[in-house]
Amino acid sequence: MRSKSFTIFLFILALLGSTLTYAQIQNRPNQQRPRPGQTRPQSDTQQQRTQQQQPNRNGQDTARVKKPGSILDDTTRALYGPKTTLQLYERDVLEGTYQEQRIDTTIQNIQNQRYWFQDTSFYQHLGNVGTAAQPLLYQVPTRIGVRLGKNAFDRYAYDPNNINYFDTRSPYSHLYYVQGQRGETIFEGIYARNITKQFNFGVAYQIISANKQIGSSSLLEDGLIDNQAVRAFTHYRSKNDKYDLFANYTHLNHEQIETGGVKPDEDDTPDSLFRYENDLVFLNQASTHEMRHNYHLLHMLKIAGENLKAYHRFDWRSQNTTYEDDAIPYNADGSLDFYQDTIYSNNRTRDKTNYREYENEFGLTGNTKISYYKAFVKQRNGKINYSAIQTLTMDTTAVGEVVSGVDVENQIFVGGQARLFYQNKYLLSAEGEYQLVDNYRIRAAARFKGLEISQTRVRQSPSFIEQRIISNHFAWNNDFKTTITDRSQATLHHQFGDRLFLRLSGAYTNISRLIVYGFDARPIQISGNQQLLEGQLAQHIRFGGLHFENFVHYTNTDEASAIRIPEWVVNSKLYYQGHIFKKALYGQLGVEMYLPSGYRADAYMPVTQQFYLQNNLTTKTYPVFDVFINADIKTVNVFVKMAHVNYDIWEPGYYETPGYPGLRRSFTFGLKWMFFD
Repeated sequence: MRSKSFTIFLFILALLGSTLTYAQIQNRPNQQRPRPGQTRPQSDTQQQRTQQQQPNRNGQDTARVKKPGSILDDTTRALYGPKTTLQLYERDVLEGTYQEQRIDTTIQNIQNQRYWFQDTSFYQHLGNVGTAAQPLLYQVPTRIGVRLGKNAFDRYAYDPNNINYFDTRSPYSHLYYVQGQRGETIFEGIYARNITKQFNFGVAYQIISANKQIGSSSLLEDGLIDNQAVRAFTHYRSKNDKYDLFANYTHLNHEQIETGGVKPDEDDTPDSLFRYENDLVFLNQASTHEMRHNYHLLHMLKIAGENLKAYHRFDWRSQNTTYEDDAIPYNADGSLDFYQDTIYSNNRTRDKTNYREYENEFGLTGNTKISYYKAFVKQRNGKINYSAIQTLTMDTTAVGEVVSGVDVENQIFVGGQARLFYQNKYLLSAEGEYQLVDNYRIRAAARFKGLEISQTRVRQSPSFIEQRIISNHFAWNNDFKTTITDRSQATLHHQFGDRLFLRLSGAYTNISRLIVYGFDARPIQISGNQQLLEGQLAQHIRFGGLHFENFVHYTNTDEASAIRIPEWVVNSKLYYQGHIFKKALYGQLGVEMYLPSGYRADAYMPVTQQFYLQNNLTTKTYPVFDVFINADIKTVNVFVKMAHVNYDIWEPGYYETPGYPGLRRSFTFGLKWMFFD
């Protein structure tokens, strides 16, 4: 933790030094440059982001657009601030919308742990920030073709396809910091500036760390998570607006100390396994280390204005994972304690997977006031190297040789999109992607004002890891068939005046030949169909400064025994929002509850980084309450909260994942400090 704090301190000094050293760029006119593109309906991601924004006390969006910057002219008028620091996403430019948005200066959900990471969905994890995680609610697969299949740390990595390329009239930077009482730490620093009117550059650095909560006698020095992530990004636009280039580099270095979960004694019951640091754990010298690199490029050229553009996208990515255990545990009778088997060594494990992938996509796209189209061809090459060490004899630790294997896939895809729309109220859209000659993904949707219906079908081949593995504890070589997923969905949302927002949705999903990790932590393919029925309610009602938000998700899995999801997931928040202290402070004071109903949550296998089926533990229907205060002080957003305030009141604790209890009561502080000069 001391080295982490020193790293953060050095980064802050460098960031502030850069901000003070660089001269201001040439002032640009206050109005935006004319864009040849027309404003068109938002993408699905943008629609979801817009629908999740809630009305404030005046029925407007909670983004407060009158937040001043720090540079003043002779009339004390703010020159630089959120209005002059804009966000730009490559997808918007590719689709011709050029939707430069103001940066997020709101305090909405700043205290919520889900919003501290790159993915704000609901996740099942191992009880602390930065730990291995999988989506809690069902998500339709979006990627077809070759892929690695290890996604436990995805939510902590920057997504190269969803990078914010700033457009700034002055250097912009922000420092984001969260510190919890139990050792959980989040830090992010961003610096971005326009070198010229056409050229922007930026860099970001992220740290996530956490301490052990179980099996540790010294919480202050016993680290569990060590995460560092970097992104560097640039955008260039030619003076005649005919050529755009987006490029970024993203990096993830993530290490997780593996405990295997709480180890029960013979006399223990589920309620007695909440001794935390005094609990025994299965693994004492095991760890997972994952390293990712990604180089991303997208550039486009206008051939006939917005009606016809040619583009090229390139990605090169690597994902290297290592699992080590230098003290394989055994019972008193000599049997294995945690693992089911040892193949190459009884005392030492060092398993590796090194994955490389490059992808080239060439396409044509164009848009008018009422339409958009895109057609492309894509080539993807994926290669994986597996390896495990074999000791000289099974009972020694000296390495004799390395057992290895290689798999390679080279695939071609064709696809496209088409949309017809009118005034952002009516929409017909279709998109598809076909991998020669096996996988495909198609989706059709229609929107009529607040009502949207969609139909999706995905045919997806198994991942590399589902097909084959070389490990000291597992060995399989499968020949699975493709999985077919069909999903029908309808969503209705409406704003009732300035007091009530409501969104309702329902979905039916049928999955054929689903691949999951079975009770022995090995992949299996289910012969029958898995059928899910889902319903969702999102609601926000306001009475003056009092706000009440609710999210309720229902999932019926009676016909999906291999998919483990809580029947009910409820997230409710009651808070007061407004100005206090003669309008010197704008803030929120409230309480938030998160409640998943009890279910047979998947267990976690660290060797493969996969969650798998289990029937030994049913989690309890247990609410977690947080009390929080969020405040907006000019260019600083700050929060304090007491997380899990109801800890040990009527239950000794709860499980996020079998063997991994959730965090106890923790006082947490966080801030986001923005600089506009």
